[in-house]
Amino acid sequence: MITSEQVWDDLQNRFGNAVFDKSEPSGLLTFLTDTAHIIEVAKYLFDHKTFQVQFLTSLCGIHYPNAKGKELGVVYHFHSLIHNFRIRIKVFVPIEKPKVPTMSDLHPTANWQERETYDFFGIIFDGHPNLVRILNVDDMDYFPLRKEYPLEDPTRRDKDDSMFGR
Repeated sequence: MITSEQVWDDLQNRFGNAVFDKSEPSGLLTFLTDTAHIIEVAKYLFDHKTFQVQFLTSLCGIHYPNAKGKELGVVYHFHSLIHNFRIRIKVFVPIEKPKVPTMSDLHPTANWQERETYDFFGIIFDGHPNLVRILNVDDMDYFPLRKEYPLEDPTRRDKDDSMFGR
């Protein structure tokens, strides 16, 4: 049985300060790294003889508009099918330079998920083989899941909110 402490200690020995902010919400080993190390960390976990973290369950974008210099992020969920061990890794980038290296070379399942994340958050995955919009229209000039727009159109006159306590 692999424990979070074993994996964390091994990662600390291998990467030092390149992996940081460890936490374990609900027992899920979670930590941060930077764009310069994310592929190296994922490849290390993939190739590790003991851990064998070889399945990318999901990746998604997040937007924290008040986190100056770290507004956009990518959250990766990995799984060792052999040991039934899960791990979450996060990377953050400034909104002015939303670039993260592609994970699709190591994990082909990242291909569609990176395209979706680009489509909704505008995070550019460097090296992706076909980074184009996948769900939204091609001529859309904004990224709809960024928290830059009001949730409702304040100019709407076609509904009466007085019945809903607003």
